[in-house]
Amino acid sequence: MSENGATSCPVTGSERLTILDTLRGFAVLGILVMNIRSMGMPSAAYFFPRVWGDLEGLNGWFWRLGDLFADGRFISIFSMLFGAGIVLMNERARAAGRRWAGLHYRRMLVLLLLGLAHAYLLWDGDILVPYAVTGMVMFWFRNARPSRLLIGGLALLVIGSSLMCLAGWSLDQAPEDIRLEQVHDLTPPPEELAAQAEDMRGGFSDQMKHRVKGALEMHTMILPWFMFWRVGGLMLLGMALYKWGVLVGRSATRFYVGLVILGFGVGLPVTLWKQSRVEAVDWEPIRTFFVLGNYGYWASVLMALGWIGLIVLVDRYGLLAGLRRRLAAVGRMALSNYLAHSVIASFVFLGHGLGLYGQVPRIGLAGLVAAVWILQLVVSPWWLARFRFGPVEWAWRSASYLRRQPLRR
Repeated sequence: MSENGATSCPVTGSERLTILDTLRGFAVLGILVMNIRSMGMPSAAYFFPRVWGDLEGLNGWFWRLGDLFADGRFISIFSMLFGAGIVLMNERARAAGRRWAGLHYRRMLVLLLLGLAHAYLLWDGDILVPYAVTGMVMFWFRNARPSRLLIGGLALLVIGSSLMCLAGWSLDQAPEDIRLEQVHDLTPPPEELAAQAEDMRGGFSDQMKHRVKGALEMHTMILPWFMFWRVGGLMLLGMALYKWGVLVGRSATRFYVGLVILGFGVGLPVTLWKQSRVEAVDWEPIRTFFVLGNYGYWASVLMALGWIGLIVLVDRYGLLAGLRRRLAAVGRMALSNYLAHSVIASFVFLGHGLGLYGQVPRIGLAGLVAAVWILQLVVSPWWLARFRFGPVEWAWRSASYLRRQPLRR
């Protein structure tokens, strides 16, 4: 989430780079388009929508447009901004003649603990744990030249992509019982999904059976074998783009136009082709997830760059000024807003709230996403007009700096 900080105290409003906040706000709202899939439905429906609900009419359009414009795009932007934030804090520390390694690792430790609580108590799709773990490692490369960061970032992305291909190939060659077990894990039978939905609409202990299992799988399998390489590669790429001035709007207009053309001109056709191939193989789980998923992997990186180029161009030409100010406010309290998504979803979907888990069609999920967007675009600037930080950002900073930070303006 937000990494804008200082050396011995948090940055003030005048020290912030507003375009980074705007990008972050855009990303934190956009990521809900995808996260809502596994917040309100069994997680298998995230990648395999036919296992739960239908894809007819508007339901199908919401899924396809999300896959086309959102899947992996906004988490990629987040990861790049996280890497940029590490370099930004490093620059400010050096300018002030102070070391800040200890502060960085305290920040990551607090973020890790916050992510663990989020994953095991609210939603097992948490991204804070991967960010904290990966951020501890990528910190070592903060002083590298941009060209080396770019090469290193691409290398890590290639490793992540290669591991996906290797896993798919291995399962293709595996004995039938192992292959069937993996297919079962990716696309559980209807009766298991129905039982999961019933548990999520039940009490807290019923929910925990599935939440703990999902979180453990994320932290012991997905993080080391996939997320670390992808998130780490994008953090290094973000460091390079920040040092080159790309993320703060200092590059030539034609460069950002090129990002838009590359991102949407290549990323969209690749994603459309992937969608057609998924349909052609009838959503066969291993090919869909491990093989065709690799095309989505790279398309999401390209389209994240396209979105960055588009947002910077909108900012450069002074378009949508009111919306940009609200997005910047959302971005300044991105951690609070991100966690608020889980709190709101828990109330709407889980048994201790309205208990609508698995009962809301995809177009209904789209309506909830829009409502949360409006809420956070209204509340975030209102809050920051009265307080220095978002509530979770304030707690994070206070714990990281080992002293209570001022909150009210």
